[in-house]
Amino acid sequence: MRKKVIIGMSGGVDSSVAAALLKQQGYEVVGVTLVLLPRRLDSDRPDSCCGAKAVEDTRVVCQQLDIRFYAVNRRQKFHEHVINYFCDEYVAGRTPNPCIVCNRDLKFPELLRLAQILDVDYAATGHYARTEKGDGGLFRLCKGVDDAKEQSYFLYSLTQEMLGKIIFPLGEMTKEEVRRLAGELELKVHGKPESQEICFVAENRYQSFLKKWIPEKLRPGSIYDTKGNEIGRHKGISLYTIGQRRGIGIPNEKPLYVLSINPVDNSIVVGSDAELFKTELIGKETVWVSGHPPQEPIEAEVKIRYSHPGAKALVIPVGGGRVKVVFEQPERAITPGQAVVFYDGETVLGGAWIESAVGGP
Repeated sequence: MRKKVIIGMSGGVDSSVAAALLKQQGYEVVGVTLVLLPRRLDSDRPDSCCGAKAVEDTRVVCQQLDIRFYAVNRRQKFHEHVINYFCDEYVAGRTPNPCIVCNRDLKFPELLRLAQILDVDYAATGHYARTEKGDGGLFRLCKGVDDAKEQSYFLYSLTQEMLGKIIFPLGEMTKEEVRRLAGELELKVHGKPESQEICFVAENRYQSFLKKWIPEKLRPGSIYDTKGNEIGRHKGISLYTIGQRRGIGIPNEKPLYVLSINPVDNSIVVGSDAELFKTELIGKETVWVSGHPPQEPIEAEVKIRYSHPGAKALVIPVGGGRVKVVFEQPERAITPGQAVVFYDGETVLGGAWIESAVGGP
């Protein structure tokens, strides 16, 4: 009997090719699009991976591949779990990562739930990542081979149970190979442009989104220098992030950057670029892919944001789900609210949410 797989499809090139590959490999494939965008946003985002246009593009691709297709409305859950989180983090002076939260709380749980309902063996997505079964039956989460597209950073919170049921068909491929295959298969979406970083924020302009979504929570406040002097006013702490230079609006001989955001007194501290460099961070809500937290400090390659190249550091468990990360060299703009992810070569060890950063060069 053929194995069955349900694949999350966004109407884009990656998930469409992933579905085609699974069918070529002999699986019985079921395509699913989770409709996530609230209706008030959907009409503004024709290129989104999770709106009405994605449904229609996926439907056509599934017809081309001759596989079953379902569209599942999860707009309300997306609003509650992802958009509200996104706004709340900015209000709290942190910079959120909605893709990690969406994967953890919505996309993968929903796909696996639907797989169970439909009596399907596996769930799949078009992420550029890999899984491997290692010693003792434990599953490893590994980087995809395409360094430019590698997406394991967004997946560190997947559990062993989830990893045992998930397939990433594109993990061994490059984006160039994927797009070429889409053309060879004459998939309708083969020339479709890349989707943007945050699916519900048009053109990645998060400030414009927040002004429309939570205008009542954007309160002006003080901007201080590192000596405690008030040197200007901001338009709401939610409109700023660590390392930001543009939009501060304070004339100065040298460029000023946001160093810290303080929700308690609704203030921002600015300073020089050199003051952005820190040697340590504290992470909270730490997740270890193996399910077994280390008892001793471990050396790892650490990424403090998706675009970060990675840096050598010592990861030290400190109890209560927290870790201290001590870098060999100071790192720039370590940002509370972002994820810090730990690697051993190609293997994801785990990750945490950045709570704070300390220590100068």
